[in-house]
Amino acid sequence: MKTHWVVIMLLILSTLSTFAQEDDGVVSLAFPVRNSLTFNQYTVNPTFSFVRQQYKYISFYNKRQWVSFEDAPLTYLGSYSGRFRENIGLGVGVFQQNYGVLTTFGGVLNFAYNARMSADNNLTFGLNVGAYQSGLNSGKVVSNFPDPSLDNIPSNFLVSVTPGINYGTAFLDFGVALNNLVLYNVNTSEMIKNNPDQSILAHIMYTGYMDTRGFFDQTKFSGIIKSEFREDQTILSGTAMLTVPAGIWGQIGYNTLYGVHGGLGLNITNNILIEYNYEKSMGDYSEFGSSHAITLAYKFENKERYDYSREDRVSALISTDKKRKPATKSNKPRKKPTTAVVTTGAEAKAKADEEAKLAAEALAKAEAEEQARLAAEALAKAEAEEQARLAAEAQAEEQARLAAEAQAQAEAEEQARLAAEAQAQAEAEEQARLAAEAQAQAQAEEQARLAAEAQAQAQAEEQARLAAEAQAQAEAEEQARLAAEAQAQAQAEEQARLAAEALAQAQAEEQARLAAEAQAQAEAEEQARLAAEALAQAEAEEQARLAAEAQNEKELTPPAINHQLGDAMEAARKNTEASKKEQDELLNKLREAVAVKDQDLKDLKRENDLSEQGIYQDPKPFKSATEENRKIEGIKADLNRQITARNEEIRRLETLYDQIQETDTIQLDEMVLFYKKEIKKLKSEQMVAVQAKADLESQLETIKIATDYEKKRRIKRAVYNNDEDRYQQDRAALKRIRENTAMSDSELKPEDLDFGEERSSNIQILKNIKGVDNGYYAILAVHDDVAKRDEFLRKVVAYGRDDIDFFFDVNTNKYYIYYQKFDDIQSANKAVSSKGSQPYNNKISLVKIEN
Repeated sequence: MKTHWVVIMLLILSTLSTFAQEDDGVVSLAFPVRNSLTFNQYTVNPTFSFVRQQYKYISFYNKRQWVSFEDAPLTYLGSYSGRFRENIGLGVGVFQQNYGVLTTFGGVLNFAYNARMSADNNLTFGLNVGAYQSGLNSGKVVSNFPDPSLDNIPSNFLVSVTPGINYGTAFLDFGVALNNLVLYNVNTSEMIKNNPDQSILAHIMYTGYMDTRGFFDQTKFSGIIKSEFREDQTILSGTAMLTVPAGIWGQIGYNTLYGVHGGLGLNITNNILIEYNYEKSMGDYSEFGSSHAITLAYKFENKERYDYSREDRVSALISTDKKRKPATKSNKPRKKPTTAVVTTGAEAKAKADEEAKLAAEALAKAEAEEQARLAAEALAKAEAEEQARLAAEAQAEEQARLAAEAQAQAEAEEQARLAAEAQAQAEAEEQARLAAEAQAQAQAEEQARLAAEAQAQAQAEEQARLAAEAQAQAEAEEQARLAAEAQAQAQAEEQARLAAEALAQAQAEEQARLAAEAQAQAEAEEQARLAAEALAQAEAEEQARLAAEAQNEKELTPPAINHQLGDAMEAARKNTEASKKEQDELLNKLREAVAVKDQDLKDLKRENDLSEQGIYQDPKPFKSATEENRKIEGIKADLNRQITARNEEIRRLETLYDQIQETDTIQLDEMVLFYKKEIKKLKSEQMVAVQAKADLESQLETIKIATDYEKKRRIKRAVYNNDEDRYQQDRAALKRIRENTAMSDSELKPEDLDFGEERSSNIQILKNIKGVDNGYYAILAVHDDVAKRDEFLRKVVAYGRDDIDFFFDVNTNKYYIYYQKFDDIQSANKAVSSKGSQPYNNKISLVKIEN
């Protein structure tokens, strides 16, 4: 029991962990293994590597979720898990999961320990520890140009801990697990807070066997109801499974979040198993499509016989079992099993033999050989009586069967006789009926002929009347149609006018916004320039003031007094003068570095602004921001040391000044006056330098914050503004142009159209074009500007070509406009040669799509 308490203490200590703020790019540990009661169950609750387990498996699991969704989640999991001792279950797995542009790779370790409380009651403790790498999959990020800032997105190494507990009886299991109780980021040395996949998992599971005859005899039934309690959501699910001894199992279930699921498994051989599961999304995920999972596993033969949850005897499609020898009859007494769990015949026999052996040995030690003989005779007599009872029951069943067959035969003969009589009577009635029908039919035909003649005359009159009414109605409908067309055309022209006004207003508002931003940027730059000029002017004024003071005092020079203090003060003064030059050079270097950083910020902001307007601009050549920041930090460190050293020299000069003041020599008055003013000048210069350094560092910090913001804008565009977004926007724009562009009566000339990029007569080949089939396309125009593309489309649609279309090539960043597509080169060349006189066909060319 000491080991039991150690496991319990470990679980309690694990619940005391705290969490920290979640990092960007972090993906929680969450396996989509929720539809199987056969394999990898330790990922659902850590105790399930032991609970109701009978074998050890090596399994390979693959699941693709929401197959109709591009870049859908994909999971690979390889595991070795199962029961390894009478009271121990273990599991180890290696996995990879892809979530669009994010990916994880790592492993998970599982340990489960069972404390048997009684013959049918067990308490099991389990723990899952996962370690994996989570980060951005750069291969999934689609960008029109190389973006060095994407290389700065961190990859995170995380450790996850999930404890669990299960209490089992003869048929039922109750359990709880704390999913992702601990999620630790090793890179940042912090716990992850606000983890959406942190939850409490609870389950109730039933396991039993069907006592029947035939194919389903001793079929194992398993059913589980699970609930997952998250911070803002509760998920309920249930699964039921039947395992037939023939080596086949099937399951079905429902999940309130992911929908319905079903699966089928098969023992190919005694050791090789395969399982397939299908999941149909419902509710919020219904548009994502279905999910498919397949598992291939190898089952190890048990070399140990466990008291708890012994193995089931199942066959396979390809059986590899050797033929067993018949068991010899034993004269030892057997004790009937008292357990409440229904077992298979082989397991019951094995258990009864084992208990009989133990009972016989205990009885031999406790009683005399005579009592053992009497017990054996009593057992033999009981078996004989049981066999006689079974024989009597079999004989009674046979007699009952024969009696039932005789009764059934008599009933059949009686039914045949009655059927013959009924048939004879029916034939007589049928002949009478046919004669009456023949007479009635002759009378009816005569009446029908007379009625048809009357009806034909009435129909002719009615048709003449209807024709007159139809002609009048047609004339009225034609007038109504012409009026409706006129009204519809007026409404279409009004809608086109309103759409044009709305577009013009939107463009004007956008131009006003850009102008306002440009003005704000210019004002900010102007303020920065004025601040720099003010700082420079202040420095110049301070220098001029100091120069004026020096001039007013007749350009004092240190008096030539041969005095020990005087020599020391002169040496200190020269040191401060020499260090000022180096200090000014460092300040100038820091100003230059700040100016470079400020220009980089302006270029990055302009690039982002133009990109949001659909204007592509080549990025600046790459330079290492780390190296640039390291140089700036070096300049700042040198400047701090220089300022500190110069302050020390000034304080040393002040100390010498205080010492010389204490001397009563009149001859030193001139020296005291000179150094008093010199110290005042040096302090003033140093204050200006310190203030300049603080202003530059403040400006550098402001630039850093703004640069980080602009980099995040670029990363957000690169990750989310992908081909799918552009494709949906392009389709919506084409639909608006087709629906809102009215027909134009004015003549369209080729010079009225902007055909965009000049093209050669050779066939251009494009690859990997989204939303376009392979083939040859007759291209009318090529544009890299959205506004010019839409202008061309509107003019062609207004001319009457409403089947015009276009596609986008991400490699060239251009739009290709067309309305004809061909499957072979002969048809394409023929169409280009006979392009006609339409103005939009003036510069037609061919493009071949090879996806």
